[in-house]
Amino acid sequence: MPQYKVKVKWGKESYQVDVNTDERPELFKGQIFTLTGVLPERQKVMIKGITLKDDEWGNFKLKDNVTVLLMGSKEEDVPKEPVEKTVFVEDMNESELATVLDLPAGLNNLGNTCYMNATVQCLKTVPELREALQTYQEVVTVPGGLMPAQSITAALKDLYTMMDKGRTVPPIVLLQVLHMAFPRFSEKNDQGLFAQQDANEFWTELVRMLQQKLPLKSIETSSSQQNFKSLIDQYFGGAFDVELKCDEAPDEPVTKSKEQFLQLSCFMSMEVRYMHSGLKSKMQEQITKKSLSLDRDAVYTKTSKISRLPAYLTIQFVRFFYKEKGAINAKVLRDVKFPIEYDAYELCTPELQEKLTPVRSKFKELEDALVENPAAKEKKSKGDGKTSEETRYAPYWFEDDVGSNNSGYYTLQAVLTHKGRSSSSGHYVGWIRIAGNKWVKCDDDTVTPVTEEEILKLSGGGDWHCAYVLLYGPRLLEIQDVTEKMQTD
Repeated sequence: MPQYKVKVKWGKESYQVDVNTDERPELFKGQIFTLTGVLPERQKVMIKGITLKDDEWGNFKLKDNVTVLLMGSKEEDVPKEPVEKTVFVEDMNESELATVLDLPAGLNNLGNTCYMNATVQCLKTVPELREALQTYQEVVTVPGGLMPAQSITAALKDLYTMMDKGRTVPPIVLLQVLHMAFPRFSEKNDQGLFAQQDANEFWTELVRMLQQKLPLKSIETSSSQQNFKSLIDQYFGGAFDVELKCDEAPDEPVTKSKEQFLQLSCFMSMEVRYMHSGLKSKMQEQITKKSLSLDRDAVYTKTSKISRLPAYLTIQFVRFFYKEKGAINAKVLRDVKFPIEYDAYELCTPELQEKLTPVRSKFKELEDALVENPAAKEKKSKGDGKTSEETRYAPYWFEDDVGSNNSGYYTLQAVLTHKGRSSSSGHYVGWIRIAGNKWVKCDDDTVTPVTEEEILKLSGGGDWHCAYVLLYGPRLLEIQDVTEKMQTD
């Protein structure tokens, strides 16, 4: 693997950069962008009079310690036209439209990296994750050996920081540390481009890296008694109470245990038409294991009930299965409906259901009040979906368990979809809620507004985008102020 340490000289500044000429030159330009702020399209990279192209190295010969000259200005350093011409919405390009409509930043596709872009966009909808990354102090380390969890966490922090500036960003550094930490993600196809990867595999690995580095979040008013090690366990982690009963030996004692989860799986058998039934089907299943009382393998019924609901519930639709003919992960195209508002109450243990009841009753009271006062409901529906200073919300967690869900009610906030016939081909897209009922489609660097009706059409059933991973957040209970309550009464 031809790797070189070169010096990039830009005006009075100099930077040491590690370059791998097996990768496309645009990745090198992306590294320069992260160091200097000069966008790749504004860069003129030269060595001995030879200019580097975007798609091939050609005669641009590198060696260790060679000096590479960079010419180009940062976007903010370029003088702007003093008088701004009026541009109508119908005449705007996608970038201008995104700015006017306050849409989130897109991410450049660096060669079949849509699986990474879609995942990054979906996870960015979790405010507690963004806050934790903002205070993360460590940096990307490569010289002397990569520290995978630290480097991936730091790279994601830097990427979110650049995205918050509202312009399309090439996720170069995150891709590079991902390839170094997990070489399977750097495999190439017959055309020499990065091969397509399974988005849920990347989602799982990314969350696992964050789990190792992001500390717990503490809240002063809370008396949390849970023994979590990470913010990921705190806000994304749930728990099952599991019972194993031997079907062939009724007198054998029931075995009880606990299991942790960061994702729930929705299995897609022929009978499953709705997400809730797909989740329930996994809660009771038959397995074969050795019975100590019978001294042989026997059939057991495994029953799982949720004993802890996380604030953010990740649900994977198990759409892919290994097909020996062709040796591919073939796709299940079945149409399985999912709701915008989800109630997980039925999946919980009786003890947790009892704990959920008080807050669920408050939701019911608020809904009844809105039914009795249509004017208040109409006023609420006309809002722009953004949290105003007057709107206050009750805590969505139990007082002794920060990061939990205290009602069982969830609201869909992100959908990762796949379009194609196998997990190693096709295209991944992120669909995210930005405020109220406003959604956007994040198709790499193209970000466009979509309706809630379009989100519900992602349930599958054909070659259109099919929901693969869903991210639900806690449904928030609005606290009505005294004046509003008096008017309601």
